[in-house]
Amino acid sequence: MTTRLDSFDTALGDRLDPAVVFALDESDRQLLDDLVAGLAADPDARVDGDDWADAARTLSNRLPVRLRRTIRRFRRDPGLEGVLLIRGLPVGADNLPSTPKDSGSVERRATPSAAALMLLSAQFGEMGAFRQEKSGALVQNIVPIAGNESFQGNEGSESLKMHIEDGFHEHRPDYVGLLCLRNDHDNVAGLRTASIRRALPLLSEKSRVILREPRFVTHPPASFGAGLPPASALPLLDGDPGDPDIQVDFACTEPQGAEAEAAMAELSRALDEVARTFVLEPGDLAVLDNRLTLHGRTSFRPRYDGADRWLQRSFMYLDARRTRPVREADGNVLS
Repeated sequence: MTTRLDSFDTALGDRLDPAVVFALDESDRQLLDDLVAGLAADPDARVDGDDWADAARTLSNRLPVRLRRTIRRFRRDPGLEGVLLIRGLPVGADNLPSTPKDSGSVERRATPSAAALMLLSAQFGEMGAFRQEKSGALVQNIVPIAGNESFQGNEGSESLKMHIEDGFHEHRPDYVGLLCLRNDHDNVAGLRTASIRRALPLLSEKSRVILREPRFVTHPPASFGAGLPPASALPLLDGDPGDPDIQVDFACTEPQGAEAEAAMAELSRALDEVARTFVLEPGDLAVLDNRLTLHGRTSFRPRYDGADRWLQRSFMYLDARRTRPVREADGNVLS
C-alpha cells in the first residue's frame, strides 16, 4: 500500500493513531520556527558539539504542547505500525543548498533542518551515533551516490531491503528519525515500513518458535566498515511472545539451517503483506520504533544534478545509561 501523506485524517481526538500524520498548525509552526532560528543562529555552531546538543535538549522542552503530548504517547505505545509521521517542520526549503554528492556525507553545521531534527529527536530520547558509521555524526545525510546505485545502504537508489537499523548491534537505537529535505525528481521514492505487530498473526506457530531461537546471524552492513567482532547466532524475535521485538536485516541476516531458512522466508512474506509505503515531502519527519518496525526504500532514479533526494537521519535511545560503557566521556558517540 502506497500512502500519500495528505490523504490521512489527523482529527482523531485524544487517541491519536501513530500511523497517521501529525500536522503542525500555524501556531505550532511559528513556535518551532522561532526555536529553530535560535538554535541555528550561530553560523559557527557545530551539531556534534556537546554544548549545542545540550541546547537542543533544553529547547526541546519548549516545543508545542500538543506535539510533545503526541510524542509522549508514542513512546508509551507506538501502535500497530510503530511509525509516527510529523508534518510541517522547517527545513529551509527555499534556501537549500545542492544535495550532497560525497560518500559518508553528514551535517556538521547548525542548519535549520539539523536544528529541527535535533529538537524533535531530543523529545524521543537521548541522541546517539556510531563512530564506525558516518564518523559518529548526530545528523547524517541520506543521499544517492553515483556508482553506488545497487548499494544495500543509505547511499543506494535501487530498492533497499527491509531491515531493523543496525540490527546486528547490541546497542542499536530505539528510534530512527528520517527528515525529508527534498524528494527525488519524479516523487516516487518511498519509505517502506512493516511492523512485527501486524505481521506476527500471519506466522505459523512453528515459525514463531524457530524465530525465537538463536539460529540467525546478522552481519554488519557495508556502511559500518571493518574491524567489528564476528557476529553470533541470535533469535530474530525476542521479549513477550505475544508482542515481541524484532531484529532482522534481510540484506545481512543469514539463517542457520533449513528450518531457520524456511521460518525467515515466512517472516519476510508476512512483513511484505503488511508493509506500507510513504512518499515523504519536504518537512516530513518519520520516526520509527526500531524495536518493532522495519524499514526500506523503493527504487528511484537520481540525476546527480544537485537536486536529488535528500533525507537527514538521527538515532535516539530511551536509556542513556544502557550505552554508557561504550560512550567516551559520557558523550553522544558510541564506539
